[in-house]
Amino acid sequence: MAATVRLQREPFDAASEAEKLRRGRSDIGAVVTFTGICRGDEADAPLVAMTLEHYPDMADAEIARHVAAAERRWPLLGVAVIHRYGRIQPGEDIVLVVTAAAHRQDAFAAAEFLMDYLKTRAPFWKQIELAGGGGTDKIWVEAKRSDDALADRWAPSSGRRAAE
Repeated sequence: MAATVRLQREPFDAASEAEKLRRGRSDIGAVVTFTGICRGDEADAPLVAMTLEHYPDMADAEIARHVAAAERRWPLLGVAVIHRYGRIQPGEDIVLVVTAAAHRQDAFAAAEFLMDYLKTRAPFWKQIELAGGGGTDKIWVEAKRSDDALADRWAPSSGRRAAE
């Protein structure tokens, strides 16, 4: 199975990407899709836009490395990760994770693992523009401890979900 990892400025079609992954397959019993969407609220001020920056080769390689880790942990039959970069406005899609497996538990766990990684450790830098008194304020977003705690549960010392 060849996994798909794409970094792109353009919007994606989640249904089309999921269909590509399962087209012509009768061994897939579950497909899980997760789409992360840019919210319009942040820190008590309206969000005007979010800009995601990255180093293309590094981000692509790191995401592919974690997709491979998911494929080692769960018996996946297909994986697609599409992450947008550039300026994204509220209501626009940011990220898509699609996992396919014979059974739903594996597809759900792998999708959750990949999203926890993308949220906390993928090499993207996020700057938000907030509407303020007569203009916009640009702020670099720092990692959240709550997101780190979710990602930490996949570490080898966490038991069942540890790397095999």
